[in-house]
Amino acid sequence: MGDVDSLGGPAAPYLTGLRLTGRRVVVVGGGAVATRRLPRLLEAGARVEVVAPWVTPAISHAAAVGELSWVRRTYGRGDLDGSWYVLAATDDAQANRAVSAEAEELRIFCVRADRAEEATAWTPATGEVDGVQVAVLAGRRPREAARVRDLLVGVLARLRRRVA
Repeated sequence: MGDVDSLGGPAAPYLTGLRLTGRRVVVVGGGAVATRRLPRLLEAGARVEVVAPWVTPAISHAAAVGELSWVRRTYGRGDLDGSWYVLAATDDAQANRAVSAEAEELRIFCVRADRAEEATAWTPATGEVDGVQVAVLAGRRPREAARVRDLLVGVLARLRRRVA
């Protein structure tokens, strides 16, 4: 894969809104990163399957109440079959690499939590004000993306209040 960067030029990412309602999304890993990313996937209506030998209490609870399914084991080839979107979020670089490679073969966009430069998709910092969504990528600088997102959401909220 060539150099990918959101700072501009021919390798700049193409921002889009994914309509995931009813579509299978696989999250490999059950730790803090997966826990942070799952709420938005569930809000989007995705049929989420978490593949991990252990998960955080929040993910365990979500599985127990039927919000997602949890496959209690490590990732195995074939786990991505039929999925539309994948998040590789384990603490094992080799496993994340294998997930990413399978996703590439199957032409499924894959976010890699450990090595953004090797992913086919990035998760932006997002916010919402009165149904208007804001998404920010800042050249693989997540703290900067979050700072700009917060700034934009604040400005948008103030503008919306003035108009109302």
